[in-house]
Amino acid sequence: MSTLGVALLGAVVGVVVGVVLARLLTRQPEPPAEPVPPDPMEEIRPILSVLRSGAVLLDNELTVLQANPAAYAYGIVRGGQLARPDLVRLVEDTNADGLVHELAITTGPEHRGDRAVSLAVRASRLPDGRVLVQALDRSGADRTEETRRDFVANVSHELKTPVGAISLLAEAVADAADDPEAVTRFAASLQRESTRLGKIVTELIELSRLQLDNPVEAAQSVGVDQVIAEALDRCRAAAELKQIRLVRGGPAGLRIVGDKTMLVTALVNLVENGVAYSPEATRVAVGVRPRDDMVEITVTDQGIGIPADEVDRIFERFYRIDPARSRQTGGTGLGLSIVKHIVAAHRGEISVWSSPGAGSTFTVRLPRHPAEDEPDPRPPVPAETATTEGLT
Repeated sequence: MSTLGVALLGAVVGVVVGVVLARLLTRQPEPPAEPVPPDPMEEIRPILSVLRSGAVLLDNELTVLQANPAAYAYGIVRGGQLARPDLVRLVEDTNADGLVHELAITTGPEHRGDRAVSLAVRASRLPDGRVLVQALDRSGADRTEETRRDFVANVSHELKTPVGAISLLAEAVADAADDPEAVTRFAASLQRESTRLGKIVTELIELSRLQLDNPVEAAQSVGVDQVIAEALDRCRAAAELKQIRLVRGGPAGLRIVGDKTMLVTALVNLVENGVAYSPEATRVAVGVRPRDDMVEITVTDQGIGIPADEVDRIFERFYRIDPARSRQTGGTGLGLSIVKHIVAAHRGEISVWSSPGAGSTFTVRLPRHPAEDEPDPRPPVPAETATTEGLT
């Protein structure tokens, strides 16, 4: 290429580069892209999902925009709509006046296993016009309140009886001051009623303590032999008055974890119950045996037995099969309720077999700790021939 051609080519390239640079320098920068506003539903969804109460978000047309799993579980939402007419009216009232409205409803058992659910429902309007419905499960609180009312009513009734009897007996003693025989008789009745009153108060305190204490939190290794020995020793005097033999059977050396004082109290109540409701010259036997990862402790008596239609109620507070007989024996109707609380607190279970006229057998099953079982220095002894001798 000639010198003239090279010069022309260089001139053309220079012009082109200049034009490109000029355009680059004079081009306006493109405005930044506007941020996409976040979807409000994406922000609300995780909030609703972690709420323990049922939560439903609705628009002005009462269409469900979002509902958490609890709302479906309670049966207040179905197919994208509120499932109950009373809930629809609740939201309509909130839409109309903008105020918070509340409603108490009960859902059917089909929505939560085999029991009804009491719900406290509240509807409130949000600033953007949507309505938030919340449903709080009040079933537990309602059952607690019902139990409290029943408990107070029962306690009032049970305390009135011995208090009233003591008052009348005191008047009788004063009126019979000139009759030593009558004074002696009334004084014996007065002592019996005061003992019964003291027992009721003591067991009420024990029951209240059991509902507050958790034996698992301060559990210790407990020898079953020691629990049985102490329980039988505490019941021996009452048994001897009726010539009832206390016997013990089963292998020794088993251990469980729990509160020894509570466990002894439970076993004492079972043995005392057997002694109280058994005729004279019979027997109450305590047996023990390992069963897989559990220890079974049985208390068998030869008493009057329990009718089949009343077996399920014997663990209720203040429930007594024969109130007249309970007054004679000093029963308060709290003993078996205390046993049930203690066993449940130790993650165990209790059952009963009984037949009228043939006696009863209460079986307590408690978690076993086989690694801490002590060696049994003696062979197993059948409950039929065992005695309490040798138990420490």
